[in-house]
Amino acid sequence: MLTTLTVLASLFFIAHVYLLFTSFGKSGFQKQKYLWSHITLWVTGGLAFLVAVLFSGKGVSGVLDVFDTPGKAALLLLLAFVLSGTAHTIVKLLVMPRYSKSVA
Repeated sequence: MLTTLTVLASLFFIAHVYLLFTSFGKSGFQKQKYLWSHITLWVTGGLAFLVAVLFSGKGVSGVLDVFDTPGKAALLLLLAFVLSGTAHTIVKLLVMPRYSKSVA
């Protein structure tokens, strides 16, 4: 189960990166892909939280044992949302103004 959840989280993260970078293309900014890139990041955070809740403190992994309380595991969810918000702010304030100029 640990392997399955870890592979799933990895696949969702890879999908997040792919969707984020392909949101900007020759055909312009694709809002739908951009939204899905954020959703896949949130799912990745949710899966990481689930892995931490299920397997921390059981000696499976030293990294997982760091998240030995529900509060510490919840930090993974918070991290996913903070990363999403940070990425959105960077795209909105830095990338989109330059991208709009180069496409126009």
